[in-house]
Amino acid sequence: MRLRKKPWIAEAINQYSHFVHQNADSSAKGKWQEVFGRRAPLHVELGTGKGGFITETAALTTNSNFIGIEAQVDVLFYAAQKAAAKELHNIRLLVFDINNILDIFAEHEIDQLYINFCDPWPKARHAKRRLTHVNFLNKYRQILKSGSRLIFKTDNKPLFDFSLEQFCEAGLIVENVTYDLHNSEFAVGNIMTEYEQKFSGLGMKINRCEVVFP
Repeated sequence: MRLRKKPWIAEAINQYSHFVHQNADSSAKGKWQEVFGRRAPLHVELGTGKGGFITETAALTTNSNFIGIEAQVDVLFYAAQKAAAKELHNIRLLVFDINNILDIFAEHEIDQLYINFCDPWPKARHAKRRLTHVNFLNKYRQILKSGSRLIFKTDNKPLFDFSLEQFCEAGLIVENVTYDLHNSEFAVGNIMTEYEQKFSGLGMKINRCEVVFP
C-alpha cells in the first residue's frame, strides 16, 4: 500500500543523510565494510517499510551491520527517525529498487537476508514481481555468501505456499517452517514488523521459514 506523498519529507530526510542513501548506486558495491568503517557480518532487509524490524534488530545485534532497502522515501523517512532515536551506528538505509540489487552488492557480500511482509502481487500474471520468485532467488544467490540464510515472513498463505515451491525449484534448503509463528517454538526472540503487529492483532496467523543458500 502506498502512502500519500508528503512533500515536506523530501527536505526533512536530509537531516539523516549520514546514514540514508537516497541515490544508491554502484559506488559502494563490494565496499560496504568501508562504508560502515568496520568489518562485520552484513544483514540486509528487502522492503524495510517504516523500519520497526530492522532498527530493533540492529539495536540488539550490534556486532553486525544492517542495510534496509525501501523504494519509497516517504516510508523510509520513518525508519530513519527510528534509527536516529536509537542512535544506531550499524545501520544504513537505501532508497532503491530491489530489481537492480546486483548493481549495489558484490558477489557473496551479504551474510543474511530478510523479507518481511512483501507485496504478494496476487494476480498470476504478476508472479515474477514477487520477491520470492525464482528470478529474484537467483539474484540473491549471487550476492549471498555460501550457506547464508534468507528469513521470510508473511501473513499471506498463498504467497507463502508459492514461495516454498519457488525455494525448492531454485534448489534451496528450506528449514524451520511454520504456518503459525506466534504459537510456535520460533516465537521466542521474534521481532515483529509494524505489519506483523497489525495483522497478528487481528488474529491472523503469520507464516515463517528460513531458506539456506548452499
